[in-house]
Amino acid sequence: MIDDSKPIFMQIAEKIEDDIIERTLPEETQVPSTNQFASFYRINPATAAKGVNLLAEQGILYKKRGIGMFVAAGAREKLVEKRREQFYEQYVVSMVQEAKKLDITAEQLADMIRKGAGGQ
Repeated sequence: MIDDSKPIFMQIAEKIEDDIIERTLPEETQVPSTNQFASFYRINPATAAKGVNLLAEQGILYKKRGIGMFVAAGAREKLVEKRREQFYEQYVVSMVQEAKKLDITAEQLADMIRKGAGGQ
């Protein structure tokens, strides 16, 4: 799972986000401890904690004193909205710009998307 293209703590945070979005970690369930992440990925516990704390700062996770970190209510919805915005910015905007350069109409682009999605 660990790759060199981005900081490890960000990868830990994204893995937790993915698990929440995919409902592997439902809302109000406990997430693995920083020591569990550290052991599993063979990283420093402080690095794992940095990824977990990043999500806590965003209100995705919350701490139950003496027990651990839990997925907050509404976390999945918040993450899906964030990822949709990122998807739009990273993929749709650049795709539309490239389509314009190639004189591809909006209708032709929509047809290409349907074809790519298995429709038509």
